[in-house]
Parts: sequence; C-alpha cells; structure tokens
Amino acid sequence: MPKASIVVPAFNCASTLPETLVSLRQQSFRDFEIVVIDDGSTDETPQIAQEHAQCDPRIRVVRQPNRGLAGARNSGIAEAKGEIIGFCDADDLWHPNKLANHVDHFDQSPHVGLSYSGSELIDEASQPTGHAQRPRLTGVTAAHVFKRNPIGNGSAPVFRRAALQSLAWRPRHERQRDWVFDETFRQSEDIECWLRFALTTDWVIEGIPGLLTGYRLNGGGLSANVDRQLETWERVVTKLRPLDPAFFAKHEDTARAYQLRYLARRAVRSSDASTAVTMVRKSMRSSTKPLLEEPLKTLTTWAAAHALARFGDAPLRRAQSLLRPMKTTQN
Repeated sequence: MPKASIVVPAFNCASTLPETLVSLRQQSFRDFEIVVIDDGSTDETPQIAQEHAQCDPRIRVVRQPNRGLAGARNSGIAEAKGEIIGFCDADDLWHPNKLANHVDHFDQSPHVGLSYSGSELIDEASQPTGHAQRPRLTGVTAAHVFKRNPIGNGSAPVFRRAALQSLAWRPRHERQRDWVFDETFRQSEDIECWLRFALTTDWVIEGIPGLLTGYRLNGGGLSANVDRQLETWERVVTKLRPLDPAFFAKHEDTARAYQLRYLARRAVRSSDASTAVTMVRKSMRSSTKPLLEEPLKTLTTWAAAHALARFGDAPLRRAQSLLRPMKTTQN
C-alpha cells in the first residue's frame, strides 16, 4: 500500500490536467499514488489521464457520471489506499516538496489530522500573479476557520485517513460509498467540510511554512457568481449552526463580515463596482470587527470599491500594489 494518495477531481480540464499531473508525478516523496476521478468529462480529460497512467503505474483513473467536485473528492477518498490523503484540483499545481513536507509534519505531530500550506496564486498561463495566500499556521481554532479560512483552497490541505473517516457518513439514498464532502453543495463544499471538521472532531488543524500550492485564478472563476457564493456560504451556516448554536451566536456576524469583504475584493478584481460597493457596505453593517482586527485590509477594500465606482478601473489597475496586501489569505 502506498503511504499517501493524491486525489485529483477532473471535469473537462484537458487544457490544465497534463501540467497538474506532471507536478504531482514530480513529488520528491515517492511512496504515493495519484487517483484521478474523471467526473463525467465530455472533452479529452479521460484520454489524457489514461495516457499519464500508462506512463506511470502510480496513477489510477476512475470514471463516474458527473457528481460535482464534492462527489469526485468522495469517490477519490473511497478509492484511495494511502494512510495520508491529499487533494489537488485538476487546474492547480503542487510544489515538488509539498507532499514530503506534509508527511514529515504528520510523522512529527501525531495529534494533527489536517495539514495545509500557503499557496501562490497563478494565472491561466501558470505564471505567478504576485499574490499569495499566507495563512495562519498554528493555534487554529474553529473560529479561525469560520472567519478567515486559513486552510484556503481545495488543493492546499492534506489529511490523515483516520481524520477523514471521523467525518464520514452515508446518506440514506447513497449505495456506493460514504460522504466526507457534502455533495448537495456545488460551491462552498470545502469550507463546509473544514468547518465541520473543526467543530466535530478533536484533531488538530495546523499549517506548514511555504507556498507549496499553485492556485490558479481564471477569468470566469475569479468573479463569477458572487451572489451565489454568498448564498451557499449562508447555507453552510444554516446547516452547521445546530451543531453548536453558542459558537455561531458568538462568531457568525463577524465571519459574515469577513466573507462579504472577501466577495467585495473579488468584485473589485473583476471591475464590478456595484457589487463591490454593495458587499463592502453589507460587511460593515454585519460587524466592525474586521475593521478593528485588520484595519489596513478592510480600509483598502473599502477604498478600492469606492474608487472603482467613481473613477472606473483604469486608475485602480495603476494602483494594483495597494491590493497586494489583501491577498495574503483566502478571505
């Protein structure tokens, strides 16, 4: 059995999957497998995955009807043989030492169930954008996960199998395998999983230094469906609130303010002035704690949104250096 498994959910990603698989195959830690879940692709994704599998026996390809990102990850977990399970979306990249560093982290810290790293943001051409997610690494509580999501994107975390099993359940209608990610979510399935993990298990969540993931931004994904993102985030809160009503009563307004600020930044980057200003105002109404806790980021977001609304995006592009400090974390 391999020590580690890397699950790659893949749906119509023929243009990026080869580079993703190359980055995974080049991991300095060698005792691993790659489980590619072809989630009902209609392009050349399955053929590309099979070609890589023919070149590297550590790659297995599993095909299934489309179940969404959460469903593909669940199928990958069910197929994985390793005692350590990581995830890499089919348009993201892993640094060659990422897996080795996480394996060392788990070996040295038996209480850690979820290990993660920072991420470098890359563009559609795989070039660094100059922005990064540099999250909090230690002392992570459920409140940190809820408000600031230090775990970040879906290609950053690596789990112990035992930790993932502590989250597993099987819905009544499910006949094939357990769920870890909630397949009723087509967005925010990652933060729902991270927060449920923090609220319901005793495993420690801890990060390791370095920007070990290349997290790809694309034109559509960067700005699309801000309202839908907010809607699904609210659905996460509604679902998980009964697990710990006191926790949500204490932290919900502040977490919502951070989420609205994050969505405002996304709107700024996509030159959507109306949405940016709306999100900033809603954030301030929800809670002023982001202003008190992170005044520079909060005020910069507010200024960028209103400058975009008044002057358009040309001056804003010339002042991109002001926005860089805001991209140090996911939210």
